[in-house]
Amino acid sequence: MDFLAELKWRGLIHEMTPGIEQELASGPKLGYIGFDPTAPSLTIGNYIQVMLLTFFQRAGHIPVVLLGGATSRIGDPSGKDEERQLKPVEELEANLRQLKAQFKKLLNFDDGPNKAIFVDNYDFYKDLNVLDFLRNVGKHLTINYMLAKESVKNRMERESGISFTEFSYQLLQGYDFARLYKDRGLTIQMGGSDQYGNITTGVELTRRLYGGKVYVITTPLLTKADGKKFGKSESGNIWLDPDKTSPYRFYQFWINADDADLPKLYRYFSLRPQAEILQLESDYRDQPQKLKQLLAEELTVRIHSRQAFESVIRVTNLLFNRKASEDQLKSLSGTELAAIAAEIPHFEIPAARIADGINIVDLMAEATSIAPSKSEARKAIKNNAVAVNKVKISGHQTRITGQDLLLGKYLLLENGKKNKYMILAK
Repeated sequence: MDFLAELKWRGLIHEMTPGIEQELASGPKLGYIGFDPTAPSLTIGNYIQVMLLTFFQRAGHIPVVLLGGATSRIGDPSGKDEERQLKPVEELEANLRQLKAQFKKLLNFDDGPNKAIFVDNYDFYKDLNVLDFLRNVGKHLTINYMLAKESVKNRMERESGISFTEFSYQLLQGYDFARLYKDRGLTIQMGGSDQYGNITTGVELTRRLYGGKVYVITTPLLTKADGKKFGKSESGNIWLDPDKTSPYRFYQFWINADDADLPKLYRYFSLRPQAEILQLESDYRDQPQKLKQLLAEELTVRIHSRQAFESVIRVTNLLFNRKASEDQLKSLSGTELAAIAAEIPHFEIPAARIADGINIVDLMAEATSIAPSKSEARKAIKNNAVAVNKVKISGHQTRITGQDLLLGKYLLLENGKKNKYMILAK
């Protein structure tokens, strides 16, 4: 794989510094992207940078994941209108450990001559005296140079301004690049276009400190067709951690993507080669939902697992296939039933009330608000509209007991073709 050619056809290059083509063509290179552990998981928005490292590694180069054990304690002003709230050091350290485990699932750190490398930039600073840093590093950049960066200028124009702490962030990020050049011979830094100012500070520092020549590639910021920031849904960030965004919701994020975003999403996130992507777009030109399904499957399997994807399909089938059966429902795991409960209206009632037996009409009208009244509940049962765990209720005298609970906790109640509710025995 030709790394730059791959990025170009995928639309993943925003800016790059002169000479990088020759640098990459001269043999395997080390290149890095920095990630500050300000959250315990990466998001889909971050994942575009992981894809960059993935293509870099597939092209035979060595990806370096720089974890910001130091820079996360300062706060990056890029893209922020106000000063960040500094997180406790213990939280940042815990986040860093979790991100490290996550990256190990996304890149190859174990095998081959170009296996990925972790670096924690805290190691650059933990034994560095502040006076030595200001004298030996800070001396090489003027205030004029630092003030010219967009991330600083934007904040300076605001009434709240920018603290010296965040102002100094670009100096630390720049020193990261210089140290990686000095310590490892690394010559390439990559990142989003919003990081260009911080990255070029590293180019300048490397030149001034060590006389080194280093290079930069930035990617466009990924936005949706409506101009909104990519990586979020109506309910918030789409995380790569299944405990923060379930595999089902992750899958549905791609299924619900705007048709207009599909060409961009395939190029940014699919590992399929160019010819295959173009062929899929041709084959399913009039079937965008099929394209979404294929992309959603590829990404759910890659980020979570094949088993998680199959679980998602079972949940999706129960929610949207009207012909789903009682046996299919009973085959679901507790995780899958919990995923359904998270996606449809649900009610919690004391387990003892079901264990002793509760009339179906009382369950619908009193214990929950599934029916507005007992008469409406009876009417729905009479019209053959009510089912419990996919079994139709034939009479309003039916009693629901603990034996009806799935895994001793869940009860799926349907009132009509579209109205599904999960009852949780607590």
